[in-house]
Amino acid sequence: MICDIMKDELFLSFPSAPAAAEDAEIGQNLLDTLAAHKDGCVGMAANMIGCAKRIIAFEDGGSYTLMYNPEITRKSEPYDAEEGCLSLSGTRPAKRYKTIKVSYLDAQFRPRIKTYTGFTAQIIQHEIDHCNGILI
Repeated sequence: MICDIMKDELFLSFPSAPAAAEDAEIGQNLLDTLAAHKDGCVGMAANMIGCAKRIIAFEDGGSYTLMYNPEITRKSEPYDAEEGCLSLSGTRPAKRYKTIKVSYLDAQFRPRIKTYTGFTAQIIQHEIDHCNGILI
């Protein structure tokens, strides 16, 4: 289901709760909403659709990836970025890392660990910030 985009900064500023298997429908709604906004958005967190759960979805090489309970376990090569967000107006500065290692549960709730670099790593960092209640 395509959901409305949450723009309430107070709601977005609270950390999200861990996701569980019963939150799979939220994950699907997140994917549907991201696909509906593909022209102006490359990633979303569940709180952006009004669900305070640690779930993110992002575009990665032409397909979408869904992560439950993502955590960055390693990061390197910091840089300054300028980012926009569907939930916030304008662009804002953010500190990002070129390479990150992420542990998460995949769409079938299997544990995974993967290293990301470049723009995909930047997207993931932005969405994990949403999960942590950090607004750019």
